[in-house]
Amino acid sequence: MYIAKNILLSGSDQKPMPLDIFYEEDGLKKPVVIYAHGFNGFKDWGRFDLIAERFAANGFVFVKFNFSHNGTSPAQPDEFVDLEAFGNNNYSMEIYDLGVVVDWVLDPVNAYRNAIDTDRLCLLGHSMGGGIVLLEAARNKRITRVITWAAISECHTPWGSWSPEKLREWKDTGVQYYTNSRTGQQMPLRYQLHEDYQRNCDQLDIRNAIKGLDIPILLCHGTLDTAVPVEKAFELQRWQPNAQLFTVESDHVFGRRHPWTSEVLPSAMEAVLEANLQFLNR
Repeated sequence: MYIAKNILLSGSDQKPMPLDIFYEEDGLKKPVVIYAHGFNGFKDWGRFDLIAERFAANGFVFVKFNFSHNGTSPAQPDEFVDLEAFGNNNYSMEIYDLGVVVDWVLDPVNAYRNAIDTDRLCLLGHSMGGGIVLLEAARNKRITRVITWAAISECHTPWGSWSPEKLREWKDTGVQYYTNSRTGQQMPLRYQLHEDYQRNCDQLDIRNAIKGLDIPILLCHGTLDTAVPVEKAFELQRWQPNAQLFTVESDHVFGRRHPWTSEVLPSAMEAVLEANLQFLNR
């Protein structure tokens, strides 16, 4: 299997984005799966290479990357060392970043072009990344399939449930913080996140995006998800009845954790992967 790690692309505000690519070197052109991580995530969370290798072993080119403003750096792609960037991230930036990755994958001068079937391109996104891939697919006709894992259904996350008092405080101070339960870090959310949504609410409307899609869609969700309740998946399917829904009795990350030291993935994650591969091979 060929694996290249931390290839650098230029994302929003010219910030570098490390990218990984996995595929079997058999001389055949293969469908591509591009993975977009979620809020407070990164491409290597939970030893994601195991998942990338599974897709590659089953005949796909698998690409994963860090969004430009996810708070990591090229030197430390799995640590939140740039909280200034994290606080200045927003949905529009992530859509731009994903578009950069799609363009790179389909570029005629891409060094890996001989392995890539440019007519078969699937976007896979987790949580916030699930919403991002739906929005990108709606505006990019080169996308032929979409898979979401525990996807959000609206782009006013995480402030959609905040009280009016907290929203006023956010506007007045310009920043709110939440605690990363894994690292203990105080992660900043700057008010520009809300302002970006207000300016671009039409382009960030996931309901309209999925309603307009006429490509195969698979929605995967854990029934025990407390971060993004499974009702969000039912909502997405109501908006697009042609979408396939797969549920499993598990949490927001299908039983994984970071760091993940085992060579074996949790049974819930295995079930999701099997559903994904069946969907892609139809």
